[in-house]
Amino acid sequence: MNDAPPPFADIAVRDATPADMAAIREIYAHHVLHSVASFEEVPPDEAEMNRRREEVVAKGFPYLVAERQGIVRGYGYCSSFRPRSAYRYTVEDSVYVAPDAVGQGFGRAVMREVIRRATALGMRQMIAVIGDSASGASIKMHESLGFQRVAVLPSVGFKLGRWVDGVIMQRALGEGDGTDPTRP
Repeated sequence: MNDAPPPFADIAVRDATPADMAAIREIYAHHVLHSVASFEEVPPDEAEMNRRREEVVAKGFPYLVAERQGIVRGYGYCSSFRPRSAYRYTVEDSVYVAPDAVGQGFGRAVMREVIRRATALGMRQMIAVIGDSASGASIKMHESLGFQRVAVLPSVGFKLGRWVDGVIMQRALGEGDGTDPTRP
């Protein structure tokens, strides 16, 4: 009989706080400078990262961290997909993991909770916009959570000396488009 804890059992997911922003900024800065996970090219400072977190939280959306033994190893959130009112039941997710923690379950753990909370808010669709069709880890993580690839936008970004695709993935939340969300 195997009594070992399930993989990733020691990962805690919780709401991000201003005290987490230095760690979040460090994680994000790495991706801005060294990957195409973000199409930003200059890392924002901690104050800007906190402003962005506050904007997400003010809209009622989750902004979460995944940690092990009190150390933030990843973060994720969702917010409005687009500003037009017809998009009000659709959110876009973002998830980033510390470079030395990739593949350890932090991204999946935080995204599970983002999905759960977005569903509880009555959201019906979640969109992921992933930089680079070669971003296998992010694509596989999203697929493992029920996302399907719905589009590839070839060469929409130019970063790190090369053209980069945008991959759009989508998953239904709750009843998805199976019912009218405006009717109880």
